[in-house]
Amino acid sequence: MASDILVTRSSMPSYEEYCEEIKDMWDTHWLTNMGPKHKKLQEELIEYLDVENIDLMTNGHMALELSLQALNLKGEVITTPFTFASTTHAIVRNGLEPVFCDIDPVDFTMDVTKLESLITDRTCAIMPVHVYGNVCNIEEIDRIAKKYGLKVIYDAAHTFGETYKGKGIGSYGDVSCFSFHATKVFNSIEGGAVCFGNELKDFGLDLYRLKNFGIRGTEVVDAVGANAKMNEFCAAMGICNLRHVDEEINKRRIVVERYRSHLDGVAGIQLSPIQKDVKPNYAYFPVVFDDKVFGATRNEVFDKLAEHGIGARKYFYPLTNSFDCFHGKYDLDQTPVARYISNRVLTLPLYADLALEDVDRICAIILNCNNFR
Repeated sequence: MASDILVTRSSMPSYEEYCEEIKDMWDTHWLTNMGPKHKKLQEELIEYLDVENIDLMTNGHMALELSLQALNLKGEVITTPFTFASTTHAIVRNGLEPVFCDIDPVDFTMDVTKLESLITDRTCAIMPVHVYGNVCNIEEIDRIAKKYGLKVIYDAAHTFGETYKGKGIGSYGDVSCFSFHATKVFNSIEGGAVCFGNELKDFGLDLYRLKNFGIRGTEVVDAVGANAKMNEFCAAMGICNLRHVDEEINKRRIVVERYRSHLDGVAGIQLSPIQKDVKPNYAYFPVVFDDKVFGATRNEVFDKLAEHGIGARKYFYPLTNSFDCFHGKYDLDQTPVARYISNRVLTLPLYADLALEDVDRICAIILNCNNFR
């Protein structure tokens, strides 16, 4: 019996490489508070991501939450419900009101044709989400933001290492936030980062103190902050994984191409587009099932894969504007495309070491699902 296949598996360096990286910590005893590993990873990420400034966080959620706090925003933030809980919760936990924009039916990012109509005199910012590695319509978001004087904070959790028109994806918008969670293309076990330009130096200073309890100096605490410092063990894992991330992305590319060879062009199956001017990272492999054409629902495919020990994920389902904690607060009819995709999407297993014969087996099960009804 074949082993179970999980929807993802963390990329890791060799045991020996990680042990070598953390070895000097037994001499320094410096385990946290912006130590040598933290500083080294920060410097290497600035170069790799092609950004001007980066601040490391304990996770991607704190990157979002503290960025909003450091920008000192008030009012409404336009975002999308087709995302992980963190995006919406970061807005709400800052006392801001999320306003949900529908998504593009092709690439699942914010539908910029609906964006301008949602802007009111209370709108302070836009928080678009690069989804599955698909990059938002950056030019149109930038045009609208400048027209109305709005900040743009990108949730870039899915786009580590990607470039758009030759520039690092983290260099777009006022702020871009990454997650380095264990399930991501690049991980530091847990971790995250905020990228921003040189023109936001005051923002950078505020962000730095907010991740350290609001401490301004040894005897001055002039803000109510959080504890979002990345520890040295996580930074060390990031240093190791960064050495291998290009190789890992290339392995993921081979897996994705194998999936496409089986599923591209199948009636009733929609795959993510190959975007122009984007250097992708192959973060996820989403499949949208039109059951009326394909002959089986998303849930039936999910269950059939599970019967064979294969883990897929209904990602993103449910929509954040339909969470129980927001029951009755938002009108789901305002985001019909997001609701349609959410009810039909599966992300299939994808990681660097996924065997191609396992990809073949997964696809064979999917393509046979319309015979099981």
